Amino acid sequence: MILNRASGRPKAIIVGGSMAGLFCALLLRKSGWDVDVFERIGSELSGRGAGIVTHGELFEILQRAGIDRETATVGVTVEGRRVFGPDGTIIGSLPLPQILTSWGHLYSLLRATLPAECYHHGRALSRVEERADSVVAHFQDGASADGDLLIGADGIFSTVRALLAPDVMPSYVGYIAWRGLVDESDLSAETREALLDHFSFALPPGEQMLGYPVAGAGEAMEPGRRRFNFVWYRPAAADGALRTLLTDIDGTTHTLSIPPNRIRPEVTAALRGDARRLLAPQFAEVVEKTAQPFIQAIQDLEVPRMVLGRRIAILGDAAFVARPHVGMGVTKAAADAQALVAALQAHPDALDEALLAFEAERLRFGAAVIRRARELGAYMQAQLLTADERAMAERHRHPEAVMAETAVAAGIAA
Repeated sequence: MILNRASGRPKAIIVGGSMAGLFCALLLRKSGWDVDVFERIGSELSGRGAGIVTHGELFEILQRAGIDRETATVGVTVEGRRVFGPDGTIIGSLPLPQILTSWGHLYSLLRATLPAECYHHGRALSRVEERADSVVAHFQDGASADGDLLIGADGIFSTVRALLAPDVMPSYVGYIAWRGLVDESDLSAETREALLDHFSFALPPGEQMLGYPVAGAGEAMEPGRRRFNFVWYRPAAADGALRTLLTDIDGTTHTLSIPPNRIRPEVTAALRGDARRLLAPQFAEVVEKTAQPFIQAIQDLEVPRMVLGRRIAILGDAAFVARPHVGMGVTKAAADAQALVAALQAHPDALDEALLAFEAERLRFGAAVIRRARELGAYMQAQLLTADERAMAERHRHPEAVMAETAVAAGIAA
């Protein structure tokens, strides 16, 4: 079975139907390409994930992709940033308006803009075949698709990358993030007043807690119906604390992730106890009232190449995954897609030149994002650092530095 439409236009096969794949599909269609997106999961992805920080570049690319900010509300606006001390007092503030959104809401906007016939569920890639004048994706169900270009947009554990660059793998960096969402209406009036209009932080020794409001159920964004998204970074040695956290209710130890409903009750109870002991009361209440916190093992991924064949490229999290402190994951994926389309437009009759131009530009930027994220997160992996490295990392954990540096584009120099 060949999934192909003979339209006379160039054709792209996009493996991965999340953010990077959708941005790629929409931008390529705008530039005159036919696209088919193949997602291994057999159902819609909407509703997965938690909070996303936006940047000006993201809005520009959304506009190019066909999502008009005049008609589509992207997220919740906060007026600035705050750092809370252990007793709940504000020990730092910074005026910095910003728009925060949720993974599910942004995915829904992108997914609704792409015609349904371009998106194929339940297609897990098994192998890739390059021919003289085309590239073919073969799927586990026996289907295949051919096109002029194959784009691996299938995330940190990319099958495309595993097939063509098997030696490049993500690495655990020595700390985790506990994440969660709680309905604004479940929080006390005092906590809502303190947290719900700001991007807020708390800084226990060697750790970092942050949180901000995002859309609530039904993508509601008005006060009273929003959710509060939190991320709590905590050291966890791979052979000690991490192993304990990832041992599930049946005693099975997972590698780098664990389904939230498999987390042992005593682990969640210990998290809530630590929150009461270490965090500002406002954040402790957030953790207490989050029904099911989940664990994200923080990893780095940096590829030496983004072009893996004459007609194959990878982008987004399939190529570079930076620690979340820069808040650039989705914006970087969108910009990767935009850079690929721009290179294809600049070299319409020379695919190899287009891919090399794309790679040269985005390798530099991806490496710069990784570098900056490592700087911002270094103090949370103190168990891995020398005394001198710890001293250098400490400059990024003071309230003023945290507010000015976290999830902003400044400091990233390609």
